Amino acid sequence: MDYGGGYSTTSYGAQGGAGGGGFMSGSQGGSQPNKNTISRDTLRPCTIKQVLDASQPHPDADFKIDDVEVQQLTFVGQIRNISTQTTNITYKLDDGTGTVEVKQWIDSEASTMDLEGGNSKNNAGLVENEWARVWGRLKAFNNRRHVGAHVIRPVTDKMEITYHLLEATYVHLFFTRGPLEASGENGANGGQTDGQYGGDGEMGMGGARGMPNVGPNARRVYQCLKESPQNNEGLNVQHIAASLRMPLTEVMKAGDELLTQSLIFTTVDDTTWAILEF
Repeated sequence: MDYGGGYSTTSYGAQGGAGGGGFMSGSQGGSQPNKNTISRDTLRPCTIKQVLDASQPHPDADFKIDDVEVQQLTFVGQIRNISTQTTNITYKLDDGTGTVEVKQWIDSEASTMDLEGGNSKNNAGLVENEWARVWGRLKAFNNRRHVGAHVIRPVTDKMEITYHLLEATYVHLFFTRGPLEASGENGANGGQTDGQYGGDGEMGMGGARGMPNVGPNARRVYQCLKESPQNNEGLNVQHIAASLRMPLTEVMKAGDELLTQSLIFTTVDDTTWAILEF
């Protein structure tokens, strides 16, 4: 992992923007980033302190970190407490900069579906004092902030913690101080475009990161989600099953595999999925 010059990256299944996430456009051309042109749906790596310090001009406005609107964010933290309720599971996470509650909502109908004897939510490994990575949205209720999780999974490689903090630091510096060339800090690979935040590096199927070791059905479902016309809500499993002529139970199993690998996330319900853009 090279954090000099061109800031090349490695992948722990996070890539908070690397290769298509939208933090940069193409190569680092030396100009100050135009914050108004950056998509609000960009996946933003951050620390919990940044989550707690995010500004919100009024209750209906989007949150801002470094004066940039954010909706999708990712961070890591150590699980300090787990509270299971009828409607949600609440995790209290601490990354050393602060603590925040993360809520994973439970779909009562989906939770009663017995698909191959298992639950569509895979929370194995999410136990107190272990580390987890979260993808979700920052929300506020009764003046208390929490993160509504699209995906939460255990951290199996502790180097991912260091990697994420470096990535969050880099993105923070990019928005507050500009790209490297603007600071006169050209490196040997200062003009590289692959693996940058919002560069042209293709993620997922056959891209720079490549697909993890998933089954053929999971690859077909991923490809369907990637290529099918859809709105911001993604595709429902019924549509995917009809398009691929695949049994619904097989589509659900493939979806669980992709959710576990953090390649897709649920949107309006547990049976509607969209690709997690990196």
